[in-house]
Amino acid sequence: MKIFLDTANVAAVRKAQVTGLLNGVTTNPSHVAKAGRVFEDVIEEICSLALDHVSVEAVADSAEGLVAEARRLTAFGPQVVIKVPMTREGLRAVPVLEREHRIRTNVTMVFSPTQALLAMKAGASFISIVLSRLENVAIESDRLIDDTMVIKRQYGFHSEVIAGSVKTQPTLLSCLRAGVDIATIPEDLFNLMFEHPLTQLGLAQFDQDWQKVKKRGSSD
Repeated sequence: MKIFLDTANVAAVRKAQVTGLLNGVTTNPSHVAKAGRVFEDVIEEICSLALDHVSVEAVADSAEGLVAEARRLTAFGPQVVIKVPMTREGLRAVPVLEREHRIRTNVTMVFSPTQALLAMKAGASFISIVLSRLENVAIESDRLIDDTMVIKRQYGFHSEVIAGSVKTQPTLLSCLRAGVDIATIPEDLFNLMFEHPLTQLGLAQFDQDWQKVKKRGSSD
């Protein structure tokens, strides 16, 4: 599974990137608004980092407007992937961008297996199922993830499935079991993945024992 950080916090991206375990970044207008920065400045700065994937939201009401906005945004770098909405106009824009302009698309705000099917049929490089929004309204996301992966395998689609806005380790584990291609996670979850209480206990015990070994050696 590829791991993307879901943020507009450039410092957080840099911190995660130095681990060598980060594959990309996804962002959206809400993240940029929270960061309190100019949209273009944030995208330019993230694109200056050595990442293969930076998903950036195109905002427009028509397919033509989405295509025009996508062409503007991809000027920031070849790693830019254009987020388009799961709407009729969004799916109209997908084949134009993918086939005519060779611009990768990420269909976002997918909340059902049939929506996922349409996005894959349109030829999107990526489709994003936003799990946190489902869980906020008490809808279990496991079945949606499982059904989407079955559809992908059953019909041989090549779109990469993104589990978007994964907030907890149990949800991330469900995505791993289902074989999801990519998970987008916040900085705090990325940091939590490194931790386990038994790891800390074991390392503390090793340190105590090593101090005894060193003391014994110095006294000989």
